[in-house]
Amino acid sequence: MSAIASKPTGGADMPASALGIAIVLLLVFIGSGYYLVMNGMIGMLGFEALIGIIIGGVLIAFGVHFVPVGGAPAAMGQAPGIATGVAMLAAGAGLAGVFGGAWAAPLGLWVALGAGAVGGGLLMAITCTMVNVTYVFAMGIPAASGKVDRDPITGDSQPEYKSQGTEGHGLPFISYVGGVIGGILGGLGGTLIYMQLLAVYTDMLPALMNASAEQIMPIAISMAGIFAIGMFLVNAVLTAYNITGTIEGPHDPKFKRAPRAVVASAVASALCGLMAILIVVPL
Repeated sequence: MSAIASKPTGGADMPASALGIAIVLLLVFIGSGYYLVMNGMIGMLGFEALIGIIIGGVLIAFGVHFVPVGGAPAAMGQAPGIATGVAMLAAGAGLAGVFGGAWAAPLGLWVALGAGAVGGGLLMAITCTMVNVTYVFAMGIPAASGKVDRDPITGDSQPEYKSQGTEGHGLPFISYVGGVIGGILGGLGGTLIYMQLLAVYTDMLPALMNASAEQIMPIAISMAGIFAIGMFLVNAVLTAYNITGTIEGPHDPKFKRAPRAVVASAVASALCGLMAILIVVPL
């Protein structure tokens, strides 16, 4: 049966053949990075950065599944979540995290990672709060989930607050918490990618450009930021295709699809990370 004629399963299962191909590709990309180390083209710092980039991408992909996205139906109060797309909302949280992490970069890796996580989580907390303020005080509707009968955290009943003919509306408490967790993971992953690339560029650009570390620092910061944001968008879009539409948060059945996105993100991050490192390898 062709791919067009076959029926989509919509579940969390990943075909064994696809999983096998993904694992092979991931090993090839990691092996390529190690080959560059063994041949003296990059230092061990570059290989460690590649692993860090993969971990950062996986954190982003996993974190996006926590974020409550309602799309156009949410804008009309017919579905729970924030009225925007998966990629746009995830990218916003990631950018806030990267900005926070970049600001704290001079203070060290762990401080920067913490700042990035706080930045992403804070953006999502503010966003989720304003969403419910708008729903309750501007549209006059309470927050109610259409996926569960009781909020998994508070235990509050949901069906009696859900309007007839809708999938729910607003952001139940579990969705709010999921959004903050997603922002934290996204900011953490984006900052990790930025810090790893910054370390590589700071180490390799002086010799490549025959300049001092102080002279290449603006270039290193700019390149690390550009690639970190680009990789965040790659992982966010991959996850958006995996979710296909709206998601309420960690209690949504679509959350079970996260492992597929994690595998795809690991492969995509490995490829993007390898390319980002190779651009500073002397010919």
